[in-house]
Amino acid sequence: MAAGWALHLFSDSAAREHADTEIAIPAEGFNEIMDALPDFEWDVVGDGRIWPFPEQRAIHFQTWLREPATGIYRLDVFREPSIDEHWVCRRDATITLPYRELILHSSNGIPYVIPEVALLFKAKHLRPKDAADFYNVLPAMDQARRSRLHSWLSKVHPGHPWIEILASCNS
Repeated sequence: MAAGWALHLFSDSAAREHADTEIAIPAEGFNEIMDALPDFEWDVVGDGRIWPFPEQRAIHFQTWLREPATGIYRLDVFREPSIDEHWVCRRDATITLPYRELILHSSNGIPYVIPEVALLFKAKHLRPKDAADFYNVLPAMDQARRSRLHSWLSKVHPGHPWIEILASCNS
């Protein structure tokens, strides 16, 4: 699980309604997801546009699964870069993590991305729900997670308002 659901699974304080289900996978594993869901259609999403799959697949990382009969989107798949057993941040390739550190598991065994990665990507747009997610999950993050997010935001989004908040938490 990724994005808001990942934060929801990390801390009950981040629980809220979610409009969709988002997962992140290594890009090279996307065909396995497609093969597992043969009765659906896929679209590539980016720059505020939607293209039929596989058009623009090489340029954009986001892929939506759609019910053919209704046109309703059911799943948002982020195709993430990776090298060997390491995730590579698509916004700054110097940020990497072994998958064993990137993925946590809920008490029910559901895998989800660590909160600092979810928040790094949510920081780009600063929508009200993303700000709420940040403030709701921040108390559940330990010093190491807050420090890592602070460092990553400073690289990827210099001047972002969360950097100052994280700095005050870490001092």
